[in-house]
Amino acid sequence: MQSNRRQTALITGASGGIGYEFVKLFAQDGYNLVLVARSVEKLNKIADEFKNKFGIDVKVISKDLSKPSAPEEIFTELEQASIKVDVLVNNAGFATYGLFNEIDLNAELQLLQVNILCLTHLTKLFLKGMVKRGSGKILNVASTAAFQPGPLMAVYYASKAYVLSFSEAIANELEGTGVSVTALCPGPTESGFQQRAAMEDSKLVSGQKIMTAETVAQIGYRGLLENKTVVVPGIKNKLLAESVRFTPRKLVTKLVRNMQESK
Repeated sequence: MQSNRRQTALITGASGGIGYEFVKLFAQDGYNLVLVARSVEKLNKIADEFKNKFGIDVKVISKDLSKPSAPEEIFTELEQASIKVDVLVNNAGFATYGLFNEIDLNAELQLLQVNILCLTHLTKLFLKGMVKRGSGKILNVASTAAFQPGPLMAVYYASKAYVLSFSEAIANELEGTGVSVTALCPGPTESGFQQRAAMEDSKLVSGQKIMTAETVAQIGYRGLLENKTVVVPGIKNKLLAESVRFTPRKLVTKLVRNMQESK
């Protein structure tokens, strides 16, 4: 895609999982990259790999996105470097697992900061420039969790419901501006996500054949380029997302609780 050679994509959570797969896709299409994650060592290794392979510019920004100041610091650093962001991929996010009453409050507050507040803040900061230029793309990674309540992961499910609703709303507001917004809603995915949430033994993922991060990123990337508002990878996940609309909410909640419990 020669026309995209000078465009820049900013990807949060770029050091592994779905984020790393997005890095590969944008790099091979000739985008310059801004990679954001906590581990500067991982980011530098990835930057060297893709700069050498594709001859692109890669800027590394090591930030803890659970810190409220992080979005403004990222934006300011790029402004000072005269780097304009053409594509924003809000991929960073994590989950907690267990009874809401028993989970550490600080962990839940950090989840909300990363999954909701940081995503919203970065979108607000970079969207203004996109609208002014009349072009740009934003991809927000939500989840099939966005379509129903999630006992044992109550705050995580609620955070992804926010991401989906927020993305759909601003996609509507931005019609005719040249800027598109896409919400990617994957189901369980092979990545470090389950390990960090300590939910490897839940029936939702244990012993199940789940989609690879590479496949999820490829489907999301295509949807982004096609300006789709909502992308749900996989027929099973699409059916799940649609079926909950016709099922009593109380029953849906009970079924999700059953899936979330350990075997």
